[in-house]
Amino acid sequence: MHLLPNSPIVNRPETHFKELVMATTTSSPIKTKARTIDGLSIRYAESAPREVSAILLSPWPESLYTFEQMWSRLAEHAHLVAIDLPGFGHSERKDELLTSSAMGEFVAHVIDAFGLKQPHAVGPDIGTSTLLFTAVKDVIDMPSLEPLRKMNPREGVESVLAFVERYKLPDHVREDFVSAYEGDRFVESIRFLRAYKTELPKLSELLPTIETPVQIITGDHDPGVLPVNGDYLHGRLPHNKFDKVNAGHFAWADVADEYANLIIEWWEGGYERSLRSK
Repeated sequence: MHLLPNSPIVNRPETHFKELVMATTTSSPIKTKARTIDGLSIRYAESAPREVSAILLSPWPESLYTFEQMWSRLAEHAHLVAIDLPGFGHSERKDELLTSSAMGEFVAHVIDAFGLKQPHAVGPDIGTSTLLFTAVKDVIDMPSLEPLRKMNPREGVESVLAFVERYKLPDHVREDFVSAYEGDRFVESIRFLRAYKTELPKLSELLPTIETPVQIITGDHDPGVLPVNGDYLHGRLPHNKFDKVNAGHFAWADVADEYANLIIEWWEGGYERSLRSK
């Protein structure tokens, strides 16, 4: 899903950060750095300044290299800031942030830290509920993860990446994804998904109050996040456009050109049309 401007996130508490440049060994257009925000080391990548800005949140269990295929194209239209969310990719974890609502509040702090003014936002997978919660704050408890702790993290990530249908992940991208969840990082990141059971009913009640225009993109045969979820959002968000693409779960990888086209069309006026349509 793709969330757009007019976010009511204003007057947030001061966000504290420091920056560290990270080495890169590939010819990727994505150059990563680390910035400390609210005491956590957050990996990010940034493109050249432009009048329009956009924040990109990486999906699970991947990293900001998810956007490598479309980075150069999107950067022609907006100043991009892509981040690995806390506990995902190569960003530091804080257990208290592993719910959609808490992560949504953190993303508001990230927006402040980078000085972004009414940015567009792209949030596939776990980024969808996070961005919807960026405008509405709530707190819930998390279930136990003890039964999952014996899982081999690399095998866990590979089992999810097996659902990429067409795109052949470059070696450096696959290694970035897999290495991002070594040790306990894979099982601990699952806290976020398990919290959906209590987070999403709360979000459902809040959907009609979200005035931010939203571009919804789903794979028409996604076996994990079923397309009916897109139908559900489409029927409840006041201002939205809904597109199904010929893909499974990893639409941003398997149909990257079409995915990027939908984003760019939205940035270039689609969100304004969605406001006028209701």
